[in-house]
Amino acid sequence: MKETRNRMIRLEDVKMYFQSRKGLFKTVEVKAIDGVSVEIDKGKTLALVGESGSGKTTLGRLTLRLLKPTAGHVFFEDLDITDLEEVHLKSFRRRAQAIFQDPYSSIDPFMNVHQIVEEPLIIHRIGKKKERNEMVHKALEDVRLTPTQEFSNKYPHMLSGGQRQRVGIARALILKPEYIVTDEPVSMIDASSRAEILHLMKNLQDKYRITVLYITHDIATAKYFADRIAVMYNGHIVEIGPPEKVVKEPIHPYTIKLLAAVPEPDPSNRFKERGVVEGEPPNPADIQWGCGFESRCQLQKEDNCKSKQPTLAQIKPEHYVACFLKDKDKS
Repeated sequence: MKETRNRMIRLEDVKMYFQSRKGLFKTVEVKAIDGVSVEIDKGKTLALVGESGSGKTTLGRLTLRLLKPTAGHVFFEDLDITDLEEVHLKSFRRRAQAIFQDPYSSIDPFMNVHQIVEEPLIIHRIGKKKERNEMVHKALEDVRLTPTQEFSNKYPHMLSGGQRQRVGIARALILKPEYIVTDEPVSMIDASSRAEILHLMKNLQDKYRITVLYITHDIATAKYFADRIAVMYNGHIVEIGPPEKVVKEPIHPYTIKLLAAVPEPDPSNRFKERGVVEGEPPNPADIQWGCGFESRCQLQKEDNCKSKQPTLAQIKPEHYVACFLKDKDKS
């Protein structure tokens, strides 16, 4: 068995298929995740990037066992949580938490900040009232909602989007989890708050040695926040490696297109034409024989592209790509 002492999360050939109704009587199988194997080391961040519908959120939910995979195995350290019974899931979820995308719908509008942050402690029966009050105070200090007494009595409608997301972060941290899934945590807050929230999460991760799965469509923030970047397309990981490899030396044509579409902060380049990923991704309910990106790929193609699904292969140290064209000139 592979050495796992430094692994927090490990997925082995995980598949997640859903049944979807097509017409009145027919159902079809939708392959949201189709054979993904990936690992996240303890205290590290893996960024999962890709277009909407690529399977990022589904993969995150699988690692939290909010979904049970159709096939394959999900490990938390050495514990196989794939078939974990409900009675044991509660103790697992004390160690694994989530920060959600929408700070407006992910917190209860009828609870004040203190009640929202304290709720996980009550659910898991942690501490007496005085101890819980101290823990809530510390969590609010960690996310810089100070003075804490003032914010404790506020309701969500009295907070900005950035402040609501800080409440969500405090709620996730209150149980002192070892693993957190952050699903597009800054996509629905104003631009001025995004950098602050990302910087805050990075500092808290370093402080508490938390393992993070950072789900985003923004490869630019992934470069800042992550130790490794995994690019997802059509339920598969098509490229994975350190940010300096994936961002500066991309190999998969999909990764290259994603990076070409990132706006540059240089005002002199404001009229520069941005790259786009032409075409539409394949329907995950359709039978696919070859590479899912084949119909959108503008590179010279191999015969295999239409008939076989490429698998991840190491190209450089710690840099893996799933593409039949990986050995050819990217230009």
